[in-house]
Amino acid sequence: MGDLNHKTKLGQPALYRILDANLDRAREGIRTIEEWFRFGLDNSEMAAECKNLRQQLAQWHSNELRMSRDTTTDVGTQLSHPSEENRESLEQVIQVNFCRVEEALRVLEEYGKVYHPNMGAAVKQMRYRVYTLESNLLAYGRHQKLQRANLYLVTSPSERLMSVVEAALQGGLKVVQYRDKDTDDHQRWKNARQLCQLCHRYNALFLVNDRVDIAIAVNADGVHLGQQDLPIAVAKQLLGPQKIVGKSTTNPEEMKLAIAEGADYIGVGPVYATPTKPDKQAAGLEYVRHATRHASVPWFAIGGINMNNFDDVLMAGATRVAVVRSLMQAEQPTLVTQYFLSQFTRVQTLRDRQIVPENTPADFS
Repeated sequence: MGDLNHKTKLGQPALYRILDANLDRAREGIRTIEEWFRFGLDNSEMAAECKNLRQQLAQWHSNELRMSRDTTTDVGTQLSHPSEENRESLEQVIQVNFCRVEEALRVLEEYGKVYHPNMGAAVKQMRYRVYTLESNLLAYGRHQKLQRANLYLVTSPSERLMSVVEAALQGGLKVVQYRDKDTDDHQRWKNARQLCQLCHRYNALFLVNDRVDIAIAVNADGVHLGQQDLPIAVAKQLLGPQKIVGKSTTNPEEMKLAIAEGADYIGVGPVYATPTKPDKQAAGLEYVRHATRHASVPWFAIGGINMNNFDDVLMAGATRVAVVRSLMQAEQPTLVTQYFLSQFTRVQTLRDRQIVPENTPADFS
């Protein structure tokens, strides 16, 4: 024991420098994240959690640790990596800083056990809180995108699948659901993986129809369930709390149950008869009006919606719409997407003024 204590004393300057450097690294990273919560997301709760973490770390950042700092002889100041020179997006800034904080906290936890009997345990709890904060941010970001989305594309099998989806994303589409009932699982996995990468490149949500396993395999943002699929609670347990689970509903009873079960959003329809759901009777605009009055989660009108009836659906109260054929069979998906998105703004203005617009869709065929 005496020899160990002697070695610890000899290594004290190095220990202090390690703790000082990683306290700085953790506090700086948390502050970077905190600024995004505060100014980027206007989320006071998560900003307050960051501030609390910084203050707890500051209590361990004693003068004796600070006095050990010697930047001039620190060989690490000359080490760098090309990836540190650029950031492609705000999301990457946050992701990089979460990684930096988590790494620094792990170092503080291990070396802190030597420095003080309580430091390791205290930092360990902070590390778990940062993990939770990161998960909450992922969930918050996905739900914010869902809240802001007006147009939702449900795909159908097509030789043009990738090109149509990318063209729609270029037009401003922010939610894509991959739906394919007939293709073999291996091809479905390949398609889903490619579509997921494509959507994330355009900062859009990617969901998988029915198949929770494929959604997990490709790291999709969530799944969309039908009435005969897995219960919402089971899907959430498998996917994790940060992912999105939506559900199709065809009447007020199904809507009420889906919301009670914890659906993050619901589909409302089919508004009109559609070959996508040949066994489903059209729910009509009355169900859209019901959703306008009673739905407490984001909802998308869906089913047979095209440029000829789009205004009618919006004037019935829909603020979000999902389409299939209108985009999948469009010759110019980018223009059709832009048209639909522009109509949301126009019809919302007319609705606010209680003016019913004439039905004059543009022709992009």
